[in-house]
This record gives sequence, structure tokens and C-alpha cells, in this order.
Amino acid sequence: MGVIGALLGNPSAVQAVGTAASSVAEVFTPNATKKMEKSHEAYIAALDEHGEEFKHARPGTFDALVNGLNRMPRPMLALGTLSLFVYAMIDPVSFAQRMVGLGYVPEPLWWLLGAIVSFYFGAREAHYFRGRGGVVVAPAAVAAAPAEDNPALAEWRGMAG
Repeated sequence: MGVIGALLGNPSAVQAVGTAASSVAEVFTPNATKKMEKSHEAYIAALDEHGEEFKHARPGTFDALVNGLNRMPRPMLALGTLSLFVYAMIDPVSFAQRMVGLGYVPEPLWWLLGAIVSFYFGAREAHYFRGRGGVVVAPAAVAAAPAEDNPALAEWRGMAG
């Protein structure tokens, strides 16, 4: 700093050179802090806009119908599978004919069905996984816990001391 100050003269000249250098550097490389601030502002604006959409929600008949439809696939798959067993016992010949017909379904269609079912149940599981928040114990609360609550630890400390 002494050499630069001696070459430029006073401290304000050194500060002006530093400011100019950072301004020139921002032309080639964006300021990461400003970029993060702008990104955060855009995120907050999007969240606010999304919140406004649901601020005055009044669930009606259509919402109840869609919620009912969203709850149908799991029971329908379970009941449908059980009904196949009943159908096989009631009319085995017809059941066998239909199962032979399933053999003619092309393999890519089975992959597509598997993907649809997997994404449906995977999305449900991800939704519930994100929704359940674990209980987090603060480190200070752990450190403040008395040692006498644990008899084994108290006994071990007694042997060590």
C-alpha cells in the first residue's frame, strides 16, 4: 500500500483507482452479490404473485370435484387389482382370454404405463416427504440438558473420575 500511495499521491487517488478497477472488472464478470440480490428479488416477487392467486380462494363445487378425482387413482388401482382375483374365480376362461390379450400389448406401451404410474405415485410421495418437517433440536438445548437424565452416562462419568 505504501508504494501505490507514493506513486498516486494521496489516499483518495488510491480509492478512485480501486473503484475504477472494480467497475471495469464488473464489465467482464458480473457482481455475484448483485446477481444474488436480483435473483432473490425475482423469487420473492414470484412468491408474492403466487400468493395473491390463492389469497381469496373460495372452494366451490368444481374444486371439490377435482379434489375427489385426485383421490381416486389409489383406491381404484387397489380395488381393480382385487376385482381381477374375483373375476378370475368367477369366470376363469374369460379371464384367461383377457390375459392373453394383454400379451399383445407392445412393450413400449407397458413402459409408458409404468412411467405414468411411477410419476404419479412418486410425485405424491415427494409431496408428503417435503411436507413433513423433522423436529430439529438446537445445539444449545442439547448442551443445556442435564447429564443426570442419563443413568448410564452418570455411571460412566463416575468410573472415569
